Amino acid sequence: MSISIEEIKQKVCAAGKQLLQEGLVARTWGNVSMRVNDHQMVITPSGRKYDELNPDDMVLVDIYTLKFEGKIKPSSELKLHCQVYKTRPHIQAVIHTHQMNASIVAAAQMDVEVLLPEHQQILGGKVIKAAPYALPNTKKITMATEKAIEASNAALMSNHGVVCIGTHLEGAFNVARTLELACELFIASRKKAKA
Repeated sequence: MSISIEEIKQKVCAAGKQLLQEGLVARTWGNVSMRVNDHQMVITPSGRKYDELNPDDMVLVDIYTLKFEGKIKPSSELKLHCQVYKTRPHIQAVIHTHQMNASIVAAAQMDVEVLLPEHQQILGGKVIKAAPYALPNTKKITMATEKAIEASNAALMSNHGVVCIGTHLEGAFNVARTLELACELFIASRKKAKA
């Protein structure tokens, strides 16, 4: 059963509001997208408050050309989302967040050792890599993040939050939530080791 573009826009809009409610983003930071088909995705718009969004504000983008429909600009991170969809055909959803614990580790530019087996299962590995720092919205950060996420379901973006992926939207949210817990444990373990 296929899902319409209108339904996908509704899901992406609701996901943007959910990011805000769960404290995974603040103000207009972060973004969410869902794959429509092999060539298109729907993504949250640039610079708009999540609590004021409606489904018509979501932007349909061509994954290969980056062209978009309508007058509303897509998120400035659209290159990163497109790159994930191009290189990971089974991925259906991408979330970029600025959640607290994961962002702390990302600011330290450290890989995260995932300590619990149940977290490893959801995150797709024992280590979540930190992509080297690069300016936001550049080819360099897109390629660095793609490389960091190639063997897992999440990556840290040094000084710039995290990216989480899933075979469906709720799966990507589960990765984001689990990453936050894994980073909290990792930070605690580092503090304990230094005590």
